[in-house]
Amino acid sequence: MTTTTARLALVGDRSPNVVSHTRIPLLLDALAERDRLVLDAYWIPSEAAAEEGAVRGFDAVWVVPGSPYRSETGVLAAIRTARVAGIPFLGTCGGFQHALLEYARDVCGLTRVAHAENDPDADDFLIEPLACSLVGHEAVVSVEPGSLAQSVIGSERTVERYFCAYGPTRHLDTLRAHGMRFSGYDEDGHVRIAELPGHPFFLASLFQPELSGDGSRPHPIVRALARAAVEHATRAAGQPV
Repeated sequence: MTTTTARLALVGDRSPNVVSHTRIPLLLDALAERDRLVLDAYWIPSEAAAEEGAVRGFDAVWVVPGSPYRSETGVLAAIRTARVAGIPFLGTCGGFQHALLEYARDVCGLTRVAHAENDPDADDFLIEPLACSLVGHEAVVSVEPGSLAQSVIGSERTVERYFCAYGPTRHLDTLRAHGMRFSGYDEDGHVRIAELPGHPFFLASLFQPELSGDGSRPHPIVRALARAAVEHATRAAGQPV
């Protein structure tokens, strides 16, 4: 049986000092070996992502951790393309934060909202410093029944690893009213997973599923992105999924 290879755009500023960046190649190898999900990954720096069509033609876009990104504009442009063009999308940690930021500005009309890490002098923050930093922490996430996240994770409760100090606070009701679904919460009721119903695959988490385990068994969220990417590639080739 022929295995379809999908093209994956990894958007972010690659660094050997970011643990998730060193983990992702191991996950890609494991996906190919364990699940026969073959992804041809390209790293796209945030500045390059600002170029017209930078992620078009890819079968999936993963905005990886490592904020502050060198180009907020580039990261938001990549997310917008994936959202509008129906390209499978995953955003983790900084990718989650910027997925909400893109949606708030471009869909909800909240053009002045900001990320406190990128623009600390702004008047209206969507993403603010967390009351308690989650750098290096594990915490329980409750997952809404019937959500994409629940179908992917296979449970309504999961323990996940974080490495972040910023999260969403204001305007969440406005994002909900414009179609974004918040499908995962921590034990204090703070949003930890977001998704877009009606999109082929659009999932974002403040936690980092790429840090689960030792890298030999990809987290269900990472596996689901890979599966969505291969399905996208298969359809693009005119083959039955």
